[in-house]
Amino acid sequence: MAGQLPPEVEAVAQRLVDALRGEAIKYVTADKLPDIRLVSLAFTQVTDPANGQPGYEGIWRNSLNERVGKLIVNSDSSYFAEYDLCVRHPGKPEWFIEAVTAWGRGEQMRAEPRLLPMI
Repeated sequence: MAGQLPPEVEAVAQRLVDALRGEAIKYVTADKLPDIRLVSLAFTQVTDPANGQPGYEGIWRNSLNERVGKLIVNSDSSYFAEYDLCVRHPGKPEWFIEAVTAWGRGEQMRAEPRLLPMI
């Protein structure tokens, strides 16, 4: 549905995808990088609960049809995305990287790994 998104939403979604890929490549090798691409998202239009305006949610699924990530663009220009990595942190063996995340509003975007302690 990427081609059916409003151009401004598609631009934000592409920036989020690029941020997630950029964050993921810090922790996995290129041959193990998951399929974090805009065309791999299945988008639906949703209602922003804060103001009742339309927003968009995209879901990534793996070959088993399990959800492995999501991307949300809200009507107030805020956004959030996450993609599961499920790998050990390469520099901190006591930590596990559950996912990479990206979020922000307008031109302000941040990205980071979501860490869990190893048990």
